[in-house]
Amino acid sequence: LTPQLPNPSTPIQFVKGVGEKRSDLLKKLNIHTVEDALYFIPMRYEDRSRMKKISEIKIGGGIETVYGTILSKGIIKTKRGKRIFEVAIRDETGLLRGKWFKFNERYMNKRFSTGQKIIMSGEIQFNPYHGGMEIIHPEIETLEDSEPLAPIQWMGSPNSELLHIGRIVPIYHSTEGIHQKSLRSIMRWVINNYADSIIDFLPENTMKRYQLITLKEAIKNIHFPEKGTSVERLNGYSSDYHRRLIFDEFFLLELGLAMRKKGWHEERKGVSFRIDGSLTEKLHSILPFKLTGAQERVIGEIKKDLARPEPMYRLLQGDVGSGKTAVALFAMIIVVENGYQSAIMSPTEILAEQHFLNIHRLVEQLSLKTALLTSSVKGKEREDILYQLKSGEIDIIIGTHALIQEGVKFKNLGLAIIDEQHRFGVMQRGIMKKKGYNPDILVMTATPIPRTLSMTVYGDLELSVIDEMPPGRKPVETLLFFEKRVHDAYTLIEREIKSGRQAYVVYPLVEESEKVDLKAATEMMEHFKRDIFPHRKVGLLHGRMKSDEKEDTMRRFKERDIDILVSTTVIEVGVDVPNASVMVIEHAERFGLPQLHQLRGRVGRGEYQSYCILIAYYPISEEAKMRLKVMTESSDGFIIAEKDLEIRGPGEFLGTRQSGLPELKIANIIRDHRLLESAREEAFRLVGDDPSLSAPEHNLLKDSLKKRWEERLELGEIG
Repeated sequence: LTPQLPNPSTPIQFVKGVGEKRSDLLKKLNIHTVEDALYFIPMRYEDRSRMKKISEIKIGGGIETVYGTILSKGIIKTKRGKRIFEVAIRDETGLLRGKWFKFNERYMNKRFSTGQKIIMSGEIQFNPYHGGMEIIHPEIETLEDSEPLAPIQWMGSPNSELLHIGRIVPIYHSTEGIHQKSLRSIMRWVINNYADSIIDFLPENTMKRYQLITLKEAIKNIHFPEKGTSVERLNGYSSDYHRRLIFDEFFLLELGLAMRKKGWHEERKGVSFRIDGSLTEKLHSILPFKLTGAQERVIGEIKKDLARPEPMYRLLQGDVGSGKTAVALFAMIIVVENGYQSAIMSPTEILAEQHFLNIHRLVEQLSLKTALLTSSVKGKEREDILYQLKSGEIDIIIGTHALIQEGVKFKNLGLAIIDEQHRFGVMQRGIMKKKGYNPDILVMTATPIPRTLSMTVYGDLELSVIDEMPPGRKPVETLLFFEKRVHDAYTLIEREIKSGRQAYVVYPLVEESEKVDLKAATEMMEHFKRDIFPHRKVGLLHGRMKSDEKEDTMRRFKERDIDILVSTTVIEVGVDVPNASVMVIEHAERFGLPQLHQLRGRVGRGEYQSYCILIAYYPISEEAKMRLKVMTESSDGFIIAEKDLEIRGPGEFLGTRQSGLPELKIANIIRDHRLLESAREEAFRLVGDDPSLSAPEHNLLKDSLKKRWEERLELGEIG
């Protein structure tokens, strides 16, 4: 009989020391199979290879590790009556205390007993009250009898059989009911029994080009690093072991994007549109403003794409107020003039309504028909729209994800514009694409995307950037007031209104407490009218108003019939009132950075100096403080996007769940941006050489790619 290779898809339950109960706990950590365990990377490492006597440890010396016997344990109280759990250990050279401020007393008493041998790790502090050394919330490991300390040479090399002491020790993300020691024991067994059967999928010349170690070596050592490995590099995710696994994640991601891009460009049967029709000239003449040089340049790039016989896949990026909608409108008019339909899909009803309000007035002057389709459009009105869409009577449709529902059929969709805002992913783009016969796709985003992010989320699209604001705009001055200074904001509003300007006052609208927030905005409007600005005209705008009511309120604000518009975040995007010079954002600590930046973009649209006042209330989180600081320091959308990415991290920023991309488990697009660029370059080069990965040496790579992307990648050409 030929010996069978261990199967990495073996359920984790059948690994030695796991069983049914523990496998349920491991599933909470997303470990379902042996392969999941192999790729369950330690979150950090501790160097316990240099065990010290208590007399040798130092304050400020980083993580120190000692071994001793528990002398006492239990609750102690501070002078203020605060309860602390303390464990005191000693060896032949001294005494060290471990202290916990957060603890479960029953669990702690059960875990520790006097006379027990334990290892204590952590940063050493000096306690002036008892004049001794202590570790706050130390890492503790109790030694089983099977792990005698005898083999350890105190300042020397570790014994290879020991897992938890005398070596560089991996620390994993954990869950209640399973300890680090158990996790390490499971990982050691998995590595010993399965690591040698790992098959490397990276082509040999790729490994040589980027000086990458083998996958087997990376997996073994990322869990249990060889003696002498730099702990700093391990904890900085920059060891050779980390580099290899990070490269793999980026490479498979970029390979999928490269293949999709290649596949799309090979779909020869797009529509080649005529781009010199009379309607675009007419649109130029009826626009209430002159296009900027950047808008003209981007329209030129889009026209070239529309004229080609293969479909357009372009990302249009531009800061708040840079005029993306006008650019999109030119693209739609070209397509409509060629006898095809255009669609704009927005992530929220409010945004769809704003686009509709901005577009339909202009489009109807060109004798074209527009419609708005959201989930709020029901009954006969909905049926009529669906019928007119299918029969081709509607030229331009604006809507939410309601546009990609099953019953929505177009006569001949030629252009789909997706107002991304990071809220639609690859999957939704794919569904929209299927609504027509290879329609052109334009993705718009008002949140400038850091380059590292656009290489991942939008790596399959061509890029256009509107990097110029309309002329005569002055930077908005941003001020942060805490609640005690709220009247300073009102003084500024009054001063600006006296000068002939207008103001917005915005309240957050959090869906779960929509009624509460709506009440706050309504009450504030009454309070303004009655107590603060009785001599001014105050209006109210919120998401629950009917479309025509909103339109009427905005018209009155534009016509200066309203001095102060109290609003929920309805006015986040698309509202353009050049005379408004003050934006007051109440509870600014509750907003995300992109939203704050969007709201600020509602003012500073005329030639007057404008102000954005952020009013924050305590308690306030550290993250919120960082966001508010960024807002007062920068008005550049790209800098704000980079900072937002740093504060929230890529997963949160993207809404990974919706992005439709394979999840990055170890790679970080900010920290590892150089590896991302290398992996992208290599992936696009490889797809250029072997578009369907049909070369025999790419068989394993093709399998890994399919597995990584699952059904998210439509790659007919790779089987």
